[in-house]
Amino acid sequence: MNPTDPTHPTDPRPEGAGPAGTGPAGAGRADERPAEAADRPSPWLSHPTPARTVELISGDFLITVNPVDGSEIEPCPPGSQPPTPGRLDADERAEQRRAGRPPIPPGPGAPPLPLLERREEREQLVGLLGRGRSVRLTGSAGSGRTALIEAVAADCEDLAPDGVVRLSGHHRTVTELLYELYAGVYRSVLHRPDRAGLLRLVNGIGAIVVVDDLEFGGEPLDELLEAAPECAFLLAVTPDVDAPISRSRLEEVLLGGLGRGASLDLLERATGRPLTDEEANWAGDLWFESEGLPQRFVQAGALLRGRDRLRADPEPYEADGVFVHELADAPYGQGPGRSEAFADEGLTADGYDVPLPTLGEGAAPAVLLASRLGEAARETLRFAVALGGEVPHQAHLPALVGDTHADAAVGELMNAGLLSPVGPRYRLAAGALAQLEARGYGDEATSRAHVAVQHFTWWAGHPSVTPRRASTEADALLAAMTPLVSSGEAGHASAAVLLARGAAPAFLAGLHWGAWERALRIGQEAARIAGEVAEEAYFHHELGILALCVGSLDRARAELETSIGMRGAVADKRGTVSGRRALALVTDRENGNTPVAFRPAGDEPPVSPPRGVSMVVPVLRPPSPDDRMTLVTRRDDTPVAGGAATAGPSVRRRRPVLGGARRNLVAAGAGAVLAAVLGTVVTLGASGNDTSPTDRVQTDHSADDDGTGGYDDTGTPTDASTKKPAKPGGVPATTGSGTPTPSATEGSESPDPSGSTSDDPLEPGDDPSSPDPTKTTSPPPTKTTSPPPTTPTSPPPTTTPTSPPPTTTPPPPPESATVGIPAEPTSASPSSSVAPSDSPDTDPSVI
Repeated sequence: MNPTDPTHPTDPRPEGAGPAGTGPAGAGRADERPAEAADRPSPWLSHPTPARTVELISGDFLITVNPVDGSEIEPCPPGSQPPTPGRLDADERAEQRRAGRPPIPPGPGAPPLPLLERREEREQLVGLLGRGRSVRLTGSAGSGRTALIEAVAADCEDLAPDGVVRLSGHHRTVTELLYELYAGVYRSVLHRPDRAGLLRLVNGIGAIVVVDDLEFGGEPLDELLEAAPECAFLLAVTPDVDAPISRSRLEEVLLGGLGRGASLDLLERATGRPLTDEEANWAGDLWFESEGLPQRFVQAGALLRGRDRLRADPEPYEADGVFVHELADAPYGQGPGRSEAFADEGLTADGYDVPLPTLGEGAAPAVLLASRLGEAARETLRFAVALGGEVPHQAHLPALVGDTHADAAVGELMNAGLLSPVGPRYRLAAGALAQLEARGYGDEATSRAHVAVQHFTWWAGHPSVTPRRASTEADALLAAMTPLVSSGEAGHASAAVLLARGAAPAFLAGLHWGAWERALRIGQEAARIAGEVAEEAYFHHELGILALCVGSLDRARAELETSIGMRGAVADKRGTVSGRRALALVTDRENGNTPVAFRPAGDEPPVSPPRGVSMVVPVLRPPSPDDRMTLVTRRDDTPVAGGAATAGPSVRRRRPVLGGARRNLVAAGAGAVLAAVLGTVVTLGASGNDTSPTDRVQTDHSADDDGTGGYDDTGTPTDASTKKPAKPGGVPATTGSGTPTPSATEGSESPDPSGSTSDDPLEPGDDPSSPDPTKTTSPPPTKTTSPPPTTPTSPPPTTTPTSPPPTTTPPPPPESATVGIPAEPTSASPSSSVAPSDSPDTDPSVI
């Protein structure tokens, strides 16, 4: 059951009211409707439909059409790239040609009209195309260009290996025409080649390409001709279209009007009877005024047929498919009581004398023709004016107009000469839009566009509507959205957003990317006006995907970053993740990274990164505590109040590691230096088996002859009184590099007969923050009764030691090493200047 039928159970309107728009179910009841359709919520918009996802391939990208969170894009997995598309055979081309024609409207058709006075032009065009020449056919609107090129196309079916490809240039760019040419020759399902692949495939097409209503010239036209050098083009344009820059491959053919005799002959055929003298004279004046345009005489024939219907017997007359005598309320002057009505008006029984149209009405006949049409046809004209001349498909008219027989209105308008075929659809004939707008058919155009948008929103989201069908109706959908964006009325912008959200994924899946881009831009502007941030973020995301597919990386980055920012503001996590994935792919393309599956053979990337890219030298794992290495660290020049140790290590940012153009040489040198440093540290650790306790640095005593190493039985040094204690809370001085100097080690191993010290002790007034690199200081004194060195009780120092107060136990040396950072003056613990000793009583486990 049609949901727009007045008897539909979900229809909230009372019985007899028009279901979808301004048109009521019956004439004369417009004021009885409870509310306008634009102010009443549509019943079908409250029923959500499941989202449909489609996967397609564009170039080397795999795109997943996601109508909810936005399309996702990723490199095409290996093995998923489709093979080279094959060409369509003759049967497939015939089926495609039938699908590209407009539908045949129901009801009686107009009488067939021959092609008069076009034999010379027809033979000329066929001859030029047969020789491989491209032709530009220039003629005014209404001169019969469409009928002529259809006849020429029928004559050229067997001239080219790929046959004849018919295209519509109405609102099409050169890129869209190239893709439509590709789709008209090659068999390809859900695959859209990139620009390079498109040009390669189109370059091998050999066909007669007929393009009607072409709207561009100049450089784009030259680009179209150069992209398909093996094709012969027949381009139908109006005189206001720019001429091509290069005329080497293009012939010009001008199409004028018909002669007086041919014009009268065409009028007789359109009328279906011979003309009277009065009608012939009127037709002669019309020929002079219209310069012989065939469209004017087709419309003049419709005027004469309407005049005949008003004067003739009403029995065979049909109005919207219903005989007049079957109507309960027959028009005035028609039906069973026609003679009595004429008698009451004082008219003779011969009929109602309808005068001929004036010359002005014949030159602009749209208003007069519309006045003689049925109510459904006139309402269809109002919707066509609201949509900028686009006539909705005949299947939509019952819902829009509110009449179950409104689909017959298209045939009625065709018989009147008010419609012209444009590709697979119909538009208002040339000049009809301006004439109808001047007579008031454009009043309340925004409200009718709003009704059309509501209907198309439901229709585009219906599961039975395929992406290809939606792409066929793309021009009507876009025309319905356009006036709502700038209308300024409440709810109009939001309605346009809903239609754009529903139609854009269908255009993407239907490979009609020109309509996809226009829908996205209209939806983005409407969402901005309506203040719908989440919807605006969706449109920015889709525009970024489109820019990435066409290779515009800068625009893709800008759109995706805008989308990510908006989605972050509305806490759309899934949309943000999808946008970041696409943005990462943009970054890869900017860096020249190509997926492995599509990298040409022999084009492997170099092992080393390009010049100027920083290289990170890996740092070895710090040694375990069992290695017992000496800690080499920075000195913290900030004094600690009261000599108390800090609670944790201070945070320092590491310097960037080596990098540059000569990274290989620097890496080798760094490795050598690292190995040397590690070897030195290991050597020092291995040579410390017989060291003195870690709280003493013996640099001013020689070994005793008795082998006690200057200690008595209690472990008290014999020369402890010769040392000056360090200032409480002070920091012992160290070498400039923060490591033990060779002099300290040599002084403890070499006997000194004189018994003098090798370095001066740190005086209480000395500044510990200004170390002298030529001196080796002694640690602060400790208690003479220290526990055995094998059982230390103090915790090991952290990697960033501070100056601790004197302790009762010697702290163990650090257990890790920091390698690869230049040494700087730091505060060292007393154990950082321990030198090995020859004392056999020292336990090596404390080193």
